[in-house]
Amino acid sequence: MTSTIFSILLVIIGLFVGIILMIILSYVRGFSSTKKALAAVENAKKEADKIKRDGILEAKEEAHRLKSELDKEIKEKKQEIKDSEERLLNREESIDRRDQMLQNRELMLDEKENNLNQKQKDIQDKQVELEDAKKEQIKQLEKIAGYSKQEARDVIMKKVEEMMDLEISSYIKEREAEAKLDADKKAKSTMVAAMQKYAADVANEQTVTVATLPNDEMKGRIIGREGRNIRTIEAVTGVDLIIDDTPEAIVLSSFDPYRREIAKLTLDTLIKDGRIHPGRIEEVYDKTVKEMKTKLLEYGENALFELGITKMDPEIIELLGKLNFRTSYGQNALKHSMEVAHLAGLLAAELGENVSLARRAGLLHDIGKSIDHEVEGSHVEIGVKIASKYGESEDVINAIESHHGDTEATSIISVLVAIADALSASRPGARNDSLENYVQRLTELENIGNEIPGVEKSFAVQAGRELRVIVKPEDINDSQSHKVARDVKEKIESTLQYPGTIKVVVIRETRVTEEAK
Repeated sequence: MTSTIFSILLVIIGLFVGIILMIILSYVRGFSSTKKALAAVENAKKEADKIKRDGILEAKEEAHRLKSELDKEIKEKKQEIKDSEERLLNREESIDRRDQMLQNRELMLDEKENNLNQKQKDIQDKQVELEDAKKEQIKQLEKIAGYSKQEARDVIMKKVEEMMDLEISSYIKEREAEAKLDADKKAKSTMVAAMQKYAADVANEQTVTVATLPNDEMKGRIIGREGRNIRTIEAVTGVDLIIDDTPEAIVLSSFDPYRREIAKLTLDTLIKDGRIHPGRIEEVYDKTVKEMKTKLLEYGENALFELGITKMDPEIIELLGKLNFRTSYGQNALKHSMEVAHLAGLLAAELGENVSLARRAGLLHDIGKSIDHEVEGSHVEIGVKIASKYGESEDVINAIESHHGDTEATSIISVLVAIADALSASRPGARNDSLENYVQRLTELENIGNEIPGVEKSFAVQAGRELRVIVKPEDINDSQSHKVARDVKEKIESTLQYPGTIKVVVIRETRVTEEAK
């Protein structure tokens, strides 16, 4: 018990002694920290005083530097002001001198103006004197001539007008002759230039087509038993088949190239197929007719592509394709239309007209020929209806309507198409015509002109498209020349048959000859 109490007392005493020791250590540590803090504060004060002294020194130096720069700048400004004052003084002196000069010049001008006014007054006085003298002279002249001024003027003007009328008439006549000559030369030059720029092969369409056979035995199969196959082919195609001794060939004869082409394609298909009997012939024929429509579009589109023409109704394109199987005196109608389009475009380019419109009108000018064997009316009337139906322009319709001279041309495009049509049709070899028939027709044409009373000689020119009739000037006067032309025209229309038109030109020439000896 006693030892336990003693132990507790020792523990309490130990705790008390430990607490006292901790308090003492804490005090010692706090004192040491305070001392260090005081020393640090003292050092900071010393450093601050040093920094303050350095700052004051630097501020004084900066203030001195700024003062020096300011003094220098003030000095420079004063010098600039001084220089400006000197320049202003010099300019003021210069202005004063110029002002003095202007004053002197003004005085001189005033003096000159006074002199001019005086001279002008003197001139006016002299003009008044001259007018009075002129009036007096006119009175004297009127008294001597017995005419007043107005009467004399009227007489002179009348004589001048008479002289000028004669000169003006002569001048106008000369200019008209020169203008006609120049116009003729330019027209010929334009046409020649256009024809030189365009050259196309001339190919005549024939009335027969030759179909090639693989062997002669095929002829018998085409004829068929008792001729039933050949009769069926001729019946459905409308083409005559000529089978003769020509080896491995059959001739298809028809004046319609479109039918001949369909018949040839039908025959070629039958030969390749090998099955030839009436039922098969009709089947192949129907199929070929349908395929030909596609081919017609192809021909028409190729023509448009070659001419650079766009935006055309597909039905018109198909009709253009049909022209490839139409002929006029042996000339392929589509090739003729394309040639007319090319020539019309070249002529339009020479004259500065619309080339695209000229080509379009030239291509469509004979469009009526594609169905003229199916529809009543001339190809011109049919062509006008087709162009109107599919919305072609007025210029194109007029070109179709007037290219044979049936209607008056209302635009230059129509005239160019008519010219191109005549050039294409009259090209050597373009249309079938034997030399004998050609010479005979020209001879008959000249004989018609020679039979008219008062005609000296007739000449057929331009491949028979123009007849020049030279009359005797002592028998036929100018007024009768018109009657001669009309008589020749009526006789040609009633006697001859010819394509296109024939121009009649009556020439009356008067020659006066004198011989100097």
